[in-house]
Amino acid sequence: MDKKILVVDDAVFMRTTVQNTLKKAGYTNLVEAGNGAQAVEQFGKEHPDLVVMDITMPEMDGLQALKAIKEQDPDAKVVMCSAMGQEAMVVEAIQLGALDFIVKPFKPDRLLKTVSTILG
Repeated sequence: MDKKILVVDDAVFMRTTVQNTLKKAGYTNLVEAGNGAQAVEQFGKEHPDLVVMDITMPEMDGLQALKAIKEQDPDAKVVMCSAMGQEAMVVEAIQLGALDFIVKPFKPDRLLKTVSTILG
């Protein structure tokens, strides 16, 4: 499984949790970013196969980053993560091209099912 996954969250704890879940499932090619601006930069540099990104972040939020990533690569695969109660943002994220949405706190099997479905 040499698919590269970019994990984006302003909380180090959440990035670590997502990465540990992915590593246990055999995904080892992981890169991370702490906000949307870093995510866009890392996407351009690393060209990941998948981006798992929080919506609410400082500097540039997940929706702005999603838009910028999709401008770089219309085929980019992006999954958004966020807390409950952000339905309007979820709808906007899907309209902007996000492939799925995972609610935090997420269940590891839900994350892995989404990742394996998208990456094949």
